[in-house]
Amino acid sequence: MAEQVEHSEHKEESLMEKIADKIHFDRSSSSDSDSEVKPAAAPEASSVKAKIWRLFGREKPVHHVFGGGKPADVFLWRNKKISASVLGGATAIWVLFELLEYFLVGLVCHLLIFTLAVLFLWSNATTFINKKRPHIPEVQLPEEPILEIASALSIEINRALSMLREIATGKDLKKFLAVVAGLWILSVVGNCCNFLTLFYILFVLLHTVPVLYEKYEDKVDPLAEKAMQEIKKQYAVFDARVLSKIPIGPLKDKKNA
Repeated sequence: MAEQVEHSEHKEESLMEKIADKIHFDRSSSSDSDSEVKPAAAPEASSVKAKIWRLFGREKPVHHVFGGGKPADVFLWRNKKISASVLGGATAIWVLFELLEYFLVGLVCHLLIFTLAVLFLWSNATTFINKKRPHIPEVQLPEEPILEIASALSIEINRALSMLREIATGKDLKKFLAVVAGLWILSVVGNCCNFLTLFYILFVLLHTVPVLYEKYEDKVDPLAEKAMQEIKKQYAVFDARVLSKIPIGPLKDKKNA
């Protein structure tokens, strides 16, 4: 009798152990499944982080914005020797024409006179010293780069002309005000300096601002976003108080009538 009681108690203990093991297994499996589900939310966070506001709404890196070729490498100082030589050459040209007050035609003529005189004397001197004449290579401008530059310029000029035509039709008041403000700022800057100095300033800015922006874009973009939001707020106030009260519609009706 006592053996039967002990046997039944042993069965109950083994049954309780199985139940406890099953509960422990369910908890561990649920915790494992939670740990497996949690990393799935990580791509959402990364996608949210990836959708950061960029200046001018760009989606590509700065290098791709500049075309991704050799001009982009020069502007972003991928090759420091080439970029420094280009900037140094532009600085030398500005110093010659602006500070030393050289004229373009005079400078080109003097350089050609000096080069031709050196080559002429060198070629004639070789007959007296019994040496070979200097090899003067033939210089020809390639057609493809010139055609590509001409086609790119024509595309940009046609785009600017179409934009000016669209503004002149009076359809977009925002573009009209932006273009007028830009031309006014350009006229103010043009009165302060001549075309060569203005071109040199733009050239220096192209060699400094993009590379600095690429280096500190994570700090510049949030500040630019706040500035754009403030500009939009001020424009909304200006639109509500001034632009919305301009009677554009009746003028068009009168013209059509």
